[in-house]
Amino acid sequence: MTDAIPYWHVDAFAERAFTGNQAAVMILDVWPDDAVLQAIAAENMFAETAFLLADASGESDWELRWFTPVLEIRLCGHATLAAGHVVLGREPGLEAVRFRTRLAGILEVRRKGSGYEVALPARAASQSAWDEAAIALGGTPREVWRNDDQNNIFLYGSEAEVRGLKPDMRALAALGIDSFIATARGSETDVVSRVFVPGAGVDEDPVTGSAHAVLTPFWAARLGRDSFTAYQASLRGGHVACRLEGQRAWLGGGCVTVVEGSFNF
Repeated sequence: MTDAIPYWHVDAFAERAFTGNQAAVMILDVWPDDAVLQAIAAENMFAETAFLLADASGESDWELRWFTPVLEIRLCGHATLAAGHVVLGREPGLEAVRFRTRLAGILEVRRKGSGYEVALPARAASQSAWDEAAIALGGTPREVWRNDDQNNIFLYGSEAEVRGLKPDMRALAALGIDSFIATARGSETDVVSRVFVPGAGVDEDPVTGSAHAVLTPFWAARLGRDSFTAYQASLRGGHVACRLEGQRAWLGGGCVTVVEGSFNF
């Protein structure tokens, strides 16, 4: 492995720079020690850094792993969209690219209009209760839904309530590395949400693909249709076009490359 790694800083699920969710995308010659990957992700200080390596197995085009500043995660949507943007941008003749991941299977990004779509496993949730998390999140959620992938949906009565939440991040972090997804019907889009993952080093995630892989089957059932529009109401904000197709959630959005260069160490 060389000490200069090709590097892209991409705003994903973004129509313009400084919106959406930031991701670093880095293309490797060989996998280094995990400690090196973690140190690079901590240096980048984005919600996720996506590491790519050409897939010699023939199962996909690239191997893909994601790291937050503090740990490796099993699934990340926005950084996968960003990785697809980088690969397809380098190869304008390609319409789609496939990534082999360690815990989420084969993922695909394809061109869609002026942007892209990423296919993630649709993650169903079941109704539950978690009073401690609801208190830490704030407001008065009407329903709580959870799944085995540590995703938790808190359904609120209005967009205003979701936007007004001021969670106790320390209390949420003490509950583990779960993601806490606050959602409601939207005013300008079908659905609005905010996502908090303080236990994994991300207090509020700007725009979260993996959360929308949970929200897609959840809201498709409630809306009575397989596609809808969504907005994640973080400070940066971002739009996601959600579509349920069998066991996959297709999430659409734009990407903007903000920085391109090399990472030296």
